[in-house]
Amino acid sequence: MTRAVWENLLDAARETHRAALPWFCTFPDDLRETTLTPHRIGAADLFEADIDLTNAHPLARQFCAASPYAQWRETYKGSAIGDDFLNRFGCFCLIGSGGAYLSDQMGAYVVYMPPDLPYPWHHHPAEEAYLILAGSAEFHREGHAPETLSAGEISHHTPGQPHATMTADSSLIAYVVWKGDQATKPIWTKEALR
Repeated sequence: MTRAVWENLLDAARETHRAALPWFCTFPDDLRETTLTPHRIGAADLFEADIDLTNAHPLARQFCAASPYAQWRETYKGSAIGDDFLNRFGCFCLIGSGGAYLSDQMGAYVVYMPPDLPYPWHHHPAEEAYLILAGSAEFHREGHAPETLSAGEISHHTPGQPHATMTADSSLIAYVVWKGDQATKPIWTKEALR
């Protein structure tokens, strides 16, 4: 049963990726199944209860179906980010460390942000693309004017480029893809936590 959930999610990710992100990278052909231990955080409840958004896109629906079996991340636990962010920001991996599959070619995640949540300035050596599946958010990238993006739009972050995200009245669900260095976690940009 659980493996079928991950296979359905993988199929939806492959279809969405091939339609929207072939310019960023090809969908991996080196996938290896993993066994993962589910880990739940508070944001999982918020994500699953956000019915209008989780039903808005086929890939968002499949991420929601996989949520109870996912290893939700606590990437910033122990940092100075604060409890509001830790309790409301959600992310889990489909392809990559802590995900149902591994690949040397790319990582793939879902990111969930409820309304009125800032994701402070940060950077990482991986190149990244955020494909908005549902909702909207304001995206900031060093060297660019802020952009409010909604379903079907993409924010592209080059390796090491500082970036930040802020939701307003709407939640955000995004399919996030990393390529390059997938092992190095995000690092707060110096000004992020002032």
